Amino acid sequence: ARKKILKDKGAAPTELEEEVAKALFDIEVTPSSDIKADVRDICITGAQELETKSRNVVIVHFPYRVWKHVRKIHGRLVREMEKKFSK
Repeated sequence: ARKKILKDKGAAPTELEEEVAKALFDIEVTPSSDIKADVRDICITGAQELETKSRNVVIVHFPYRVWKHVRKIHGRLVREMEKKFSK
């Protein structure tokens, strides 16, 4: 899951970024996932958690070079991530 995070040299990933990377990795290795081939090429550069009135929101930052892959599977990826992070 660590290879799913791209950070500047010397910058350590946060706990939330580790969780997001693990969730992406889990989606990638799930045999029943229909987006696992596309998730293989995706990595993240950061993640933030914001509190809104109704619930917490996780904002995931992707590098520009993988944005084409993310846009193609965005709806399904959001649903999968919501399943993983529903608390």
